Amino acid sequence: MKVGFIGIGVMGHAMAQHLLTAGHQLYVYNRTKSKTDDLVNEGAIWCETPKELANQVDYVFSMVGYPRDVEEIYFGEKGVFQAELLAKILVDFTTSTPALAKKIYTEAKKVGAASLDAPVSGGDLGAKNATLTVMVGGEEEVYEKVVPFFEIIGKTFALHGGAGKGQHTKMANQIMIAGTMTGMTEMLVYAQSAGLDLPKVIQTLGGGSAENWSMMNYGPRILKRDYSAGFFVKHFIKDLKIALDEAKAMSIDLPSTALATKLYEQLADKGYENDGTQALIKLWWDNEKKS
Repeated sequence: MKVGFIGIGVMGHAMAQHLLTAGHQLYVYNRTKSKTDDLVNEGAIWCETPKELANQVDYVFSMVGYPRDVEEIYFGEKGVFQAELLAKILVDFTTSTPALAKKIYTEAKKVGAASLDAPVSGGDLGAKNATLTVMVGGEEEVYEKVVPFFEIIGKTFALHGGAGKGQHTKMANQIMIAGTMTGMTEMLVYAQSAGLDLPKVIQTLGGGSAENWSMMNYGPRILKRDYSAGFFVKHFIKDLKIALDEAKAMSIDLPSTALATKLYEQLADKGYENDGTQALIKLWWDNEKKS
């Protein structure tokens, strides 16, 4: 199958690699061409624009940073919707807004194509290990056609309703993660101040009701002073702001999520916007290893 992937970043690169390894003819586009070099060396075909890519393939996948980037690659002068898209399927893995997902869906319908909003969770490790969780919005008939690709890049995937529902599900996911990240960070701050052995604390809590993905995956990274981005602070702030905007539109209050957003904004203001979300600990600790 001819497939295209737009956005060869921390997660997109691994996802595209899995599609190539699975035997699909892969076409790639990225703003920074050099990030696609190894894929091209393995047989992927470089395209100069999203339009050129979309003209060549049956399925267009995208994974970029912000809603404005999604707007550009789909609706820009050289965007996907400038291509011939009859009977093609567009799948956006970006965490974006439900409104933009609906806009893509509507435009795709107009030109005889189909679309899914399919944001993912799992970070760099999930992308690398093909264990991502995929949250999908769109039509069931289209979803069933794309399931074989979801099986290549992920472990858990489900259709949650019409266009935009995948993005709403991802917002629910990010709201939950905001709580586990702040909880995990404060747990480490407390345990260290109490003079506890932090690796032992993580191991012990991981065997009880406090066990959670953030603690088990990011806790050890923090102890190793590894703040590399499996998921960027700046992108998490973007996601949380979308969640808060959607909550406001539904007339609901999310005080814990609002507080987490403020904490991450403080972290970004200190110059750590390109660190991983585990860098939240830097609001309490310096960069020295704590034990």
